[in-house]
Amino acid sequence: MIRLLLVLSLLFMQPADVPLLESGKGSTLRKHVTTPGGEIKVVSYNIRWRSGNDLKVLIKLLQEDAEIGGAAILGLQEVDRAKKRSGKTNTAKIIADELGLHYAWAAPPAPKRGDEEETGVALLSVYPLSDVHRIVLPHEGPNRRRRVAIGATVEIDKRQWRVYSAHAETRVSVDKKLEQFKAVLTDLAQFPSDMPAIIMGDFNTWEASADRKTHKLFSEAGFKTPFGGEATFRYRVLFVPIDLKLDWVWLRGLETGSFGIDRQVGVSDHWPLWTNVKLK
Repeated sequence: MIRLLLVLSLLFMQPADVPLLESGKGSTLRKHVTTPGGEIKVVSYNIRWRSGNDLKVLIKLLQEDAEIGGAAILGLQEVDRAKKRSGKTNTAKIIADELGLHYAWAAPPAPKRGDEEETGVALLSVYPLSDVHRIVLPHEGPNRRRRVAIGATVEIDKRQWRVYSAHAETRVSVDKKLEQFKAVLTDLAQFPSDMPAIIMGDFNTWEASADRKTHKLFSEAGFKTPFGGEATFRYRVLFVPIDLKLDWVWLRGLETGSFGIDRQVGVSDHWPLWTNVKLK
């Protein structure tokens, strides 16, 4: 009886949004071969909840494109799982099945009980994912909207790396966005300080001061990025294109080889970032 009560109490202590974290692997896994220089390709991409034919195009690009194809680690944002707009398809699982990868997906809590599941973020990797953490970022956006990040550990050549995919809120102040980034750094602080780490995603840094403040925060935390102020997002106002720097890849304990922003990929309103990295 005591054991039953203990089990029931633990169940009731679980947060109501625990199901908003999922991990698994593709039905047939792809074997990854490290390049002679020991580099692996990392890609970050806000896919803007692509589904249907757009998702098929995206998967083919992730397989074959000269710049973003064949990545060993993918960080994706705006990844739907049970949304009406994307046919209630589990996008992360579909990509994992097609690319032969391990995956983990997380979403923020819905603004109120009974609302449709929010869009999420995902990590996909040729390496198994462990210590998967869902991080609900501080500060609400419009209509109590929340944003989320996901972190996981991968083991590469007998060395553990920590990787994150994050999606910051766009309609809060720069300082509140910095606190969202700090929430990811706080999760990373639970792991050894010499552990190689990658933090990537859509940071929504569109304000004039956001680039400088973001650089300062991550530089002081021991991170570097191969990317400068290059635009990663485009929208149009009265047919006039407006380009903004929203997406980032930050690295700790890793060296960058080649890298770029693949502006030939037009599946989303963002462009994917890619970089080849290796241990220092």
